[in-house]
Amino acid sequence: MSNLIEPNPTSTADRLTSEVQKPPSAGLIDVRGPRFGAALTTLVLAIALVGVGTTIGAVAIGFQTAVFALGAIVGLQAQPYGVIFRRVVRPRLQPPTQWEDPSPPRFAQAVGLGFALVADLGLLVGVTPVAVIAIAAALAAAFLNAAFAFCLGCEVFLIAKRFTTPRTSALNL
Repeated sequence: MSNLIEPNPTSTADRLTSEVQKPPSAGLIDVRGPRFGAALTTLVLAIALVGVGTTIGAVAIGFQTAVFALGAIVGLQAQPYGVIFRRVVRPRLQPPTQWEDPSPPRFAQAVGLGFALVADLGLLVGVTPVAVIAIAAALAAAFLNAAFAFCLGCEVFLIAKRFTTPRTSALNL
């Protein structure tokens, strides 16, 4: 009798790599997706900021406005950076270990859309300093998320929710 252990073809590692990883609850998203999107947003907004007043800058901010609009209005599943993450990036990563509610990141997309629209309007009417400030603010928020996993828009969403959700008192049992 041998002391060698036969390899188990259904080891945990084999099961994890062969399974399609789905969120534990419907509607939740992989926490890495918004951070990936923030990295691409940072790149596009940096191009827009450096190129303010040029065709490249106008195309970059226009494109990012459309990306924010899709994420905020249609939903994160329609946001191009999320599609790239789900189809190209996530299959190459380890299975997700954390999931999150999409509401805070979707709100962050709406905030980004607001800044992008202000930038677009500033460029359209020729008030370049307003456009620069709006692009820089959106860029700073995107960079915080990409570099430090700190989603400023998500934090604002949670603070607003805390103030708008009715509190239940322990005395009203």
